Amino acid sequence: MRPRSLVLFVLIASTSIFSQTFRGSIVGTVTDSSGAAVADAQVTATSTDAGFSRTTTSDAEGNYTFVELPLGKYAVLALKTGFQRQILNGVAVGVTLAQRADLKLTPGQVDQTVDVTAEIPLVETAGDTIGGTIESQRVEQLPINGRDYLKLMTLVPGANADPSSVNDAPGSFGIFSINGNRGRSNNYLLDGTDMNDGYRNDPAINEAGVFGTPATVLPVDALAEVAILSNSEAEYGRNSGGTVNIVTKSGTNAIHGSASEYFRNDALDARNYFNAEPTPKNSFHNNQFGGSLGGPLIKDRTFWFVAYEGQREVGGLPNIETVPTQAQVDAYTAAGNTINPVIANLLGRNPWAVPGGLPAG
Repeated sequence: MRPRSLVLFVLIASTSIFSQTFRGSIVGTVTDSSGAAVADAQVTATSTDAGFSRTTTSDAEGNYTFVELPLGKYAVLALKTGFQRQILNGVAVGVTLAQRADLKLTPGQVDQTVDVTAEIPLVETAGDTIGGTIESQRVEQLPINGRDYLKLMTLVPGANADPSSVNDAPGSFGIFSINGNRGRSNNYLLDGTDMNDGYRNDPAINEAGVFGTPATVLPVDALAEVAILSNSEAEYGRNSGGTVNIVTKSGTNAIHGSASEYFRNDALDARNYFNAEPTPKNSFHNNQFGGSLGGPLIKDRTFWFVAYEGQREVGGLPNIETVPTQAQVDAYTAAGNTINPVIANLLGRNPWAVPGGLPAG
C-alpha cells in the first residue's frame, strides 16, 4: 500500500470511529450585543461534576465546537479582550447529541462576569435524529418489573414491545421493535462497543439464553443514559431497526451512590384464584436488591464507579395429600399387592404422626 493510500485509509477509519460515539458535544456561536460574530474568542467548557475542562477558539464566523465530551452538566466560558466574560451554566450534554450553547458578549472589562443559566431547547436544531433519550433520573423513578432496562424502551415514540417475545425471538429476555422493524433488527451498543448476540441478534446482556434466565444482567443503577435512534445515521449502520446506545455511569469529584431493595412475599400478596381457603397460602418470596457507588480516585482526573444487582426467589405450592395409615398398608400387602420401591422408601421414613405432632423416623 502506497503512503498516500495508507494516510487516506487511516483518515477514513478515524472518521468512522469518531462518528459512532457514546459521548456528546457542545456547539455554539459567539456574538456581540449587536449580533455580529466575535472571532478568536477563547471558549472553555468545564465539567460541573468532574472538574476537567477543554478550551477552543471561535472561528471567523464566531462558531466553536467541543466534541467527544463525557455526559453531564457543563459551564461554558467565553473570553475576549474588550468584552465582559460570559459564563453559561447548566449546559447538559447527552449521548450522541450536539447541545447548542450560544454566547453573547457585552462590551466592558474582561474581569467583569455575566452569569447566565442555559435553557433547555424545545426543538433540537443541531441534529436530525428521530428517537429519544432515557435519562438516569427516569430510570430511577419509574418502576420496572424484573429490573430489566429493556422495558424502558417503549417510552420512546415509535417503540412497541412484545413482553412474551413469542412473536419474534422466543427465549429472549425482552425485545422491542422500533417503527415496525423486527426486534432482531436493532443494534445495541454499550459505551460505544458492539453488544449484539451473534445468534439471535438480541442484546448480549440481559438475554435469557437456553434456560430462560439471563446470564449477565446490567444493573439499572449503572445506567447514565440510553439513547434510542430510530433513523440511524450512516455511521451506525449494521441494522435497519433502532440503535440502542447505552452509556454507563462514571464517578465524579463528589462521592455519590444509591441503594435499593424491592420485594414481594406471600404476606403482602393476595391469594391466587385457585389457591382458595382452607388450603394453606402459597409460599412466595422475591427480593431484588442492589446499589452503586462512585467517586474520585484522582480529583479532576480519574474516577471510579461500581454497581451490583441481585435477585433471590423462593416459593412453594402446598397441596393436600392423603398418607395411608399403617393398617391400610398392611391390608394392601396382605392381599398380595406389591408396593412401589419409591413409595416403600417413603413409608420407611415412618411419616405418621407421633405424640407431640412430630414425624417419627
